[in-house]
Order: sequence, then C-alpha cells, then structure tokens
Amino acid sequence: MALIALALAALALALVSGSATLSLGELAQALAGNGGALANTLVFDLRLPRALAAFAVGGLLAVAGALMQVLLRNPLADPYVLGLSGGASIGALGAMLAGLGGLLVTGSAFAGALLSTLLVFGLAQGRGGWTPARLLLTGVVVASGWGALITLVLAMSPAERLPGMLYWLMGDLAYARTPWPPLMVLALTCVLLWPLGRSLNVLARGPLQAAALGVNVRGLEWGIYLLASLLTAMAVTTAGSIGFVGLVVPHMLRLVLGNDQRRLLPACALAGGTLVLLADTLARTLIAPEQLPVGVITALLGVPTFLLLLYRSQP
Repeated sequence: MALIALALAALALALVSGSATLSLGELAQALAGNGGALANTLVFDLRLPRALAAFAVGGLLAVAGALMQVLLRNPLADPYVLGLSGGASIGALGAMLAGLGGLLVTGSAFAGALLSTLLVFGLAQGRGGWTPARLLLTGVVVASGWGALITLVLAMSPAERLPGMLYWLMGDLAYARTPWPPLMVLALTCVLLWPLGRSLNVLARGPLQAAALGVNVRGLEWGIYLLASLLTAMAVTTAGSIGFVGLVVPHMLRLVLGNDQRRLLPACALAGGTLVLLADTLARTLIAPEQLPVGVITALLGVPTFLLLLYRSQP
C-alpha cells in the first residue's frame, strides 16, 4: 500500500511539473474533464503518456532484474550486465537505420535480446552444464561485445541521425507516446509470475533443492531468461538504455521485504516504475525547457545508492 501511494504521488508530481507548472486544482479539473485547453493538452497529450511509459519501463527493468538475480542467485545480476540490453539495443538501432518503426522495432529488439540469450547460454554451457558464475562472466563478455557493435553502428550512421540515436541510447522518453503495450506486458507478467512464486523461491536456494522438491529446473530457468529478454526488449524499445534500475531496486527491496518472490516481484514493479517516473520528472524540470536523458538521472541516483547498500550489507 505504501508503494502504491508513492507511485500515485509520483504520477501527480509528473503531471503538474514541467516548463508550464499546473496546480493540483488545475490537475484535478483536467482529470475530471473540466480543465482548460492548455491544461488538457499538457496532461493528456504530453505528460500522462510519457509518465505512464516511464512507470512501465521502470517496472519492466526492475522485474527483469529480480528474475535474473533469482536465476543466477547473485544480487549483482541484471539485464544490462548479462548482455540482454546490448542485444536489444543492437536490434532496435538496426531497425531504426532501416527506416522501420512501431512493432518492427520492438520485434527487432526482442530478437536481439533473444540472440544475446542464446549466445550467453550457449557459450556458458562449455563442455558441461553452466554455472551461475560462468553465466555471469559470459554475460559480461557478451555485453562488452554488444557495446563494441553499438559503437560501430554509431560510427557508420548518417550524421543527421547520430544525435537522436545517441540520446536514445542514454535513455530518452521524449517520444514515448504509446505507453499501453509496455504497461500491458508489465501487468500480464506480474499476473503470470504470481503462481510461480513458490517455485522461484525454491530456485533461489539452489537447483538441487528445487529439483528435489519437484521443480522443473531447466524449464523454469529458460522461462525466466526468455521472460527477462522480453521485458528488457520492451523497456529498451520504449525508452532506450536506462541503467541501474534492475540492479538497485530488487536489491533494496530485498533488504526490506525479504526474498519471498510473491511479495518482491510486485513490489519491484511498483518501486521500479516510481523510480524511473521520478527520474524522468527530474530530467524534464532540472534545466527546463531543455531536457536531460533519463538514463543520466538514474545513474546519478543509482550509483551512490548501490554503493551505500553494499557498504551497509558488509559484515
């Protein structure tokens, strides 16, 4: 309930803040259908779609990070470390260069994330089964490779497209006008993961214990990785690369709520969405009317927060 209240307060703050500030009364009138033309335009055409998209992106990244941490049993795992974001970025950038748009960009991003998944799993398999440590190291190497390919794509891109692509890679919600697909994916994911909460709790304790209790370990692991790929691809397609959300939010909530995935995953969806929503509001208002990349704000907030959590968790 506290997270829901915080999310609603962050949404209200996002709707009233900007180059033209609205009062809470003007916001209430606009939401009730009695606002003026300017208030209606600011709320419904400009700020509400972007705010909902920001919330969806944050929730997707936080849930994907929590799933990756369950899969690898490592609190430092997240979609960016394991190369999913790099693969999705390459797919989306390739689609943009080809002049594609809409669902084709999303499909290309998912194909890139899925390719990264297959690469990481295949390379980490080696001569025997993969281990969390081997998978994490392989993901770091693959992520570095995707970073090199992204640099190559940017170097070969036309000069007129380069500023927009660079801004998008730093995290940009300025063109997020259709928040409903990522919101629907986030809601559906939370609903689907709820019955799997017990299995995820057991898997977090180790594959041997999970197998002994009747969990289909390999099937669940592949399902987690594929679902994390879809969530990451949807987030990257909507807002570009926004870091630290999938790393910091699950880690922070785990210290407060414990490691029960039935509570942790919905909490990650709310807290991650609220974090990116507040970061986007700061990005729009700090140097208004100019805008900062939202990925810069999340990094500035995420780095000291994670270092503080890491310091406090030391024995």
